[in-house]
Amino acid sequence: MRTSPTIFQAEEAPQNPSILHLTNGTTTAVVCPPDPVSGYYRATRFDWSGVLSDLRGRGHRYVTPWKNRHDPLCHDDLSGPVDEFTEIGYERARPGEEFLKIGVGMLRRYSGEPYDRFRLYEIVNHGLWETTATRDRVEFRHRLLSDEYGYDYRKELRLTHTDRLRIDYTLKNLGPAVLAGQVCNHNFFTLDRMVTGPDTAIRFPFHPVGTWREAYDCVTLGRDGIRFNRELRPGETVFMGDLHAQDSASGTYGFCILNLLTGAGIRVSGNAPLSHMVLWARRGIACIEPYTTFRAFPGETLVWRLEYELLA
Repeated sequence: MRTSPTIFQAEEAPQNPSILHLTNGTTTAVVCPPDPVSGYYRATRFDWSGVLSDLRGRGHRYVTPWKNRHDPLCHDDLSGPVDEFTEIGYERARPGEEFLKIGVGMLRRYSGEPYDRFRLYEIVNHGLWETTATRDRVEFRHRLLSDEYGYDYRKELRLTHTDRLRIDYTLKNLGPAVLAGQVCNHNFFTLDRMVTGPDTAIRFPFHPVGTWREAYDCVTLGRDGIRFNRELRPGETVFMGDLHAQDSASGTYGFCILNLLTGAGIRVSGNAPLSHMVLWARRGIACIEPYTTFRAFPGETLVWRLEYELLA
């Protein structure tokens, strides 16, 4: 007999007059634009553009805040499909010199220690942000120029009439140095605020393999995906850093995450070559992070797309 869902209660996103409301008639989204002074997210790990604090439609909520308290300067205090570009130029920079995080700006290296994505770095050059919105879409443009690096980065979020959220990316290299690294989308989805447990299912279009960070009794990796054997306890996390297809030729960019009790789900697909995925989950969130590799030579433009099909 199915029981009623266990709901993970988190703080609602704070009200801010700068937030944007998108709709296609059946699906609605709340978008938090970049703002170096009062933006919803101002830390240095994730791309500032495209942050959603709410996504809902057809009787389901797909994105909500997943933390009990919000700190705009905390590395992961954001929600929805958010991108992280790996740091560029950090190893060459000496303490006090600058390195690049696409979608954030030029940051200052503060010591001789390795780069730490969980630390807050000083932003030396914010670049120039522009936001343009209509009823069902919003485009962000980030332009940045420094002595070594430069780019024109655009991201458009659109609610289509086929119950999809589509994200289109364009990255043009305007500087003298190559822009190279990896980019992933962390996918902070909450799916009706369910606690991560037996009613959480993650499925792949290939046979997934990988190595758990430690021996877990709460989660299992099978031939078609991941299942949780029990609800995760407060403070408990699971992690797999090398999730990939057993047959590398079949490793297409895609997965599906489902709330089996309420029927809410999201099917994710992308047109960029998949490098690997990461699984990170805790009691109120289960995230699949697909990584792709990018390399843009001076003057070159890269274009890619992600699609999120909202299931009900």
